[in-house]
Parts: sequence; structure tokens; C-alpha cells
Amino acid sequence: MNDFLQKIILGIIQGLTEFLPVSSSGHLEIAKMMIGDDVAGHESLLTTVVLHFATAMATMVVFRDDIIDILKTLKQKASQKFVIAIVLSMIPAAAVGVLLQDQIDALFSGNLWLVGICLLVTAGLLLIADRAKDSQHEVNYFRAIIIGISQAIAILPGISRSGATISTSVILGIDRSKAARFSFLMVVPLIFGKMAKDLLEADMVLHTTSWTALGLGFAAAFITGVFACKWMIALVKNSKLYYFSIYCGLVGAVALLYYFLG
Repeated sequence: MNDFLQKIILGIIQGLTEFLPVSSSGHLEIAKMMIGDDVAGHESLLTTVVLHFATAMATMVVFRDDIIDILKTLKQKASQKFVIAIVLSMIPAAAVGVLLQDQIDALFSGNLWLVGICLLVTAGLLLIADRAKDSQHEVNYFRAIIIGISQAIAILPGISRSGATISTSVILGIDRSKAARFSFLMVVPLIFGKMAKDLLEADMVLHTTSWTALGLGFAAAFITGVFACKWMIALVKNSKLYYFSIYCGLVGAVALLYYFLG
């Protein structure tokens, strides 16, 4: 496949599935098995870093007013509590990423049955959250840790990160708008941390990279990411997670059928 087209397709997939509760990792694993690595999105590490940077920037653009407000009022107790909650939510995923990196990498090697099961789990979580009663709880420290554990579990291919964290937040009784806001903001520091780790540890051959193709991939991921982030916020507010629950359930079932019959 043409490198430019491949990077654009990868960018669109990354931008949409980073925010919509359908699991980007799960969809890429399914595509690898059905189409093949080169066609379905076999990314170099540099491509992965660039596309994740694009979605991190998309998050910051969508929530720029919130971020600026937090920075301006950092001396106030409310802002300090929110920042501490973000830090606490990062600990589980960071610990899993550092301590179990090899085991995590092994999961992303054609385990289509695992992807199918995890997509069904995501479908169940979304359905429960969609039917949860509205409430106005805040993101306190205890809830932040529980949401962080959900984010750590979402490292599994097929568990949607946004789906897991938003669903957990809603089930815990957190206001839906605040649940979406916290879910998207809590991942930004982790993305930058993972990017730094990859850049420091990896031996990437930069001179062989098509920077034009990467730029197109970045633009595609950023634009679709902004769109998907805003769309997801509206869906959470209006309790429309049910549709994604059906989608994840169907894709998970197809993945399992393909694994056992194909």
C-alpha cells in the first residue's frame, strides 16, 4: 500500500478509536489477522509515537479552556485536588506498563480470541454505564484510583480505554460530563510519558522515514481526534453508549467466530 495512504488510514483509525469506546488495539489486531500486517496497519514505533502525539494534542485542543483554567487556579484547592486525582489515576497503568511490559507485548501477537472476549467485556461495561442512573458525584481520590485501575485493565487488546474509564466513572456515580472530561484528561500525561520512554529506549532510523507521510498521518489523527473527542462528550452526556455496546458486542462475536472457524 502507498505509504502516504497507509499513514492517513492509520491516522484516521487512531483519531477515531482513541476516543470512541471501540478499542483501537482490538480493531488493529483483528485487521492484522484478517488482512495482514502490512495492509492493516503495521506501524513503526516512530509512527506510533507521532499518531499518539496527535491524539494527545487533539485532547488538549478540545479541553484547552479546562487546562488553562486549571493552570491559572493551581493555587486553589479545587484545582490541586483535580491534579492529584489525575496523578493517582495514572499510577495503576504506569505500574503495569513498567513492570509487565514483556507480558503486555506478548498479548499483541494474534490473540484474536482474547480480543473477542475483551470486546464483549467492553460491550457489557458500556451497556451497564448507559443504563446507570444520573448522579452528581465528584472525582475524589478513591474514585480516581478505581478509574485508574480500569485504565490499567484497558491495556488488554479489545478493552476500550475510553469505554472502560468513562463507564467506570458513570457507574461510580460521577456526573457524565465530568466523567468524560476526567477520562480524556487523565490519559494525556500517560501518552507523553509513553512517548518519552519509547523515544529514549528505541533505536529508530529517522533518515529512512517519510516525514511527509508522517505529517499526513499526524494531521489525519489530529483532525479525526478532535471530531471524535467532541462527539464522544456529547454521546456520554446524552446516554448514547448503548449503540457502541451493540457494535463492540457484534465485533467481539465476529472475532471469536473468525478465530474458532477460520
